[in-house]
Amino acid sequence: MRILVSNDDGINSPGIYKLAKALCKLGKVLIVSPESERSASGHSITMHKPLRSNKVDFYDSDIEAWSINGTPSDCVKFALEVLAKDEIDLVVSGINRGPNMGTDVLYSGTVSAAIEGAIYDKPSIAFSLCCDGECDFDIYAMLAADISKSLYDFGIEKDTVMNVNIPHIPYKDIKGIRITKLGVRKYKNSFIERKDPRGKIYYWLAGELDETETDEDTDIKAIKDNYISITPIKINLTSESLFYKMKEINWNIPKLQV
Repeated sequence: MRILVSNDDGINSPGIYKLAKALCKLGKVLIVSPESERSASGHSITMHKPLRSNKVDFYDSDIEAWSINGTPSDCVKFALEVLAKDEIDLVVSGINRGPNMGTDVLYSGTVSAAIEGAIYDKPSIAFSLCCDGECDFDIYAMLAADISKSLYDFGIEKDTVMNVNIPHIPYKDIKGIRITKLGVRKYKNSFIERKDPRGKIYYWLAGELDETETDEDTDIKAIKDNYISITPIKINLTSESLFYKMKEINWNIPKLQV
């Protein structure tokens, strides 16, 4: 098996190192990651400046690794079209430091890297560890590798990403795995006004998390209950129910005076 690994925390993050090492037991690993942290970059791609790639020595391993001066989506796209000499069988993104649950997946570079893999019809998985501050990735990377194998063997549908969140608790306290749907994570956004040394005003975006989701089937509830959450995400955003409802109406072009 040939596995492409990317992330949004950057090539030097401990999460991608531990994950890549663990995935080596499944097959040959290629790492293509942003040269610096690109968290919350969503599915942006670089169109107005050159993309540059640099081969890097990846810690103490012989894993082929590249850094890109672009976004997570850039990395996966560039890897699949330029760097990968052999066919990629699986795209894995992470392990992200911090959760990617609910509506946060729309901002997540980690999830977007996996979505880019799905756009190329590759089975794709995003992993996030629900921790703040210092994270111990060792045991969770091994767990992610086992989950990757199980999901790959199960079969990941086209146009679908498996979004996996793991609680950052002792391994013995993880109760199991739940298959979930996306919950709702809302923020009370606050733009903090500050002044630079020249007296000019600038703003720093902060936000207080307001989790009101209580549905038993959501990723948020699973993590709160000490379960691993696996959410299948479709990249086709069409609302099928509304699509068929709207097709029943005869829509006419408004008559304008032109």
